[in-house]
Amino acid sequence: MRVIVGISGGSGGIYGVALLKVLQELNIETHLVVTTMGEYVVEHECGVGLEELKGLATYYHDNKNFAAPIASGSFKIDAMVIIPSSMKTVASVAHGISDNLLTRAADVIIKEKRKLVIVPRETPLSTIHLENMLKLAQAGVTILPPTPGFYNHPESIGDIVGAIVGKVLDQLDIEHNISKRWGE
Repeated sequence: MRVIVGISGGSGGIYGVALLKVLQELNIETHLVVTTMGEYVVEHECGVGLEELKGLATYYHDNKNFAAPIASGSFKIDAMVIIPSSMKTVASVAHGISDNLLTRAADVIIKEKRKLVIVPRETPLSTIHLENMLKLAQAGVTILPPTPGFYNHPESIGDIVGAIVGKVLDQLDIEHNISKRWGE
């Protein structure tokens, strides 16, 4: 399986880092692309620099490199996750604005009818945010807000992050045991 992991500038870089770690543990090929603000947020919130982030991915693609394989529909990718996704990225993808590699790759995923999961990071949500997410959902994109359930009685931030990453993996049909399920 091949998965593109996009990290953009919304708060919540911890989710992107955690997803990359789990996919690496599961030996799933990842193609990482990070926006400038995504890089900043991961460094600021997690203390993880770009070089360390690159080490968590199988392949890294510079966000300015439109010649990267993930910019083409002929490159076989199974799915893409943008985690976290800023509202700028949501808006760009919703309106087909492919002004960087991350948004171009998302555009390709949508046109090729492959799985795209977006983990939006903003609160409260404006009407504009909701309309952009509705447009994406109508195009078949999964919108997965990082809103954890508390039925599993999380004891740490790691438990909460694991629950969200588990939901993402479920959307990708990837077997895991990183989070408790209802009734377990």
